[in-house]
Amino acid sequence: MLIHPHLRLGLRLGLAGVVLTLALTACDAGGGDGRAEGKGAGAVVVAPGKPGEPNRKLTAEEAAKARPDDSPNAADFAYVQGMIEHHRQALVMSALAPERASAPGVKRLAERISAAQQPEIGAMQGWLAAHPAGRPAAGHHEHGGMPGMATPEQLAGLRAARGADFDRRFLELMIAHHSGALTMAGEALQGGNNVTVEEMATEVIAQQSAEINRMRAMG
Repeated sequence: MLIHPHLRLGLRLGLAGVVLTLALTACDAGGGDGRAEGKGAGAVVVAPGKPGEPNRKLTAEEAAKARPDDSPNAADFAYVQGMIEHHRQALVMSALAPERASAPGVKRLAERISAAQQPEIGAMQGWLAAHPAGRPAAGHHEHGGMPGMATPEQLAGLRAARGADFDRRFLELMIAHHSGALTMAGEALQGGNNVTVEEMATEVIAQQSAEINRMRAMG
């Protein structure tokens, strides 16, 4: 069953937040002079309980085991590597708009897409650089095999178009392109394990869903 992206992310981050906000307290054996007594004296970790439940005292070892494991898996790497190429094609299409589009709204949309997706590519490249271990070889994705990618023939037609014809083609291709990105992000949220990748995928869903609605209204 596919868990809603925001709920799934909230559950994962909620657990991480509990672990990260654990407070270290000194275990007082009851000495009147404030000194810990007995062999069992030492530091414990207080874990906030769920709503309506008391806090729990954990040993440092128990707290470490409770920490969620968000090690990247194959789905995380596949999403990040694929989405970098997916975004790059969106930048190629958007770069054509200033000289070819006739509708001001299409030009503004292309500017917003470029302004949003270029930094996202940088963030995803940074994530890959920070996780070299376990990364599949480059070229794992075939461009044509990713959902929403325009074919070479469609790109050639877009480059040759001008005015209203360009606007129509651009909106059609970009709606399909964004819809493909939503599919890829959903797959990452379903099969991935890394919190940062989930955050990136959730942001793509929120941003590109809104842009799809805007483009459909423009068409």
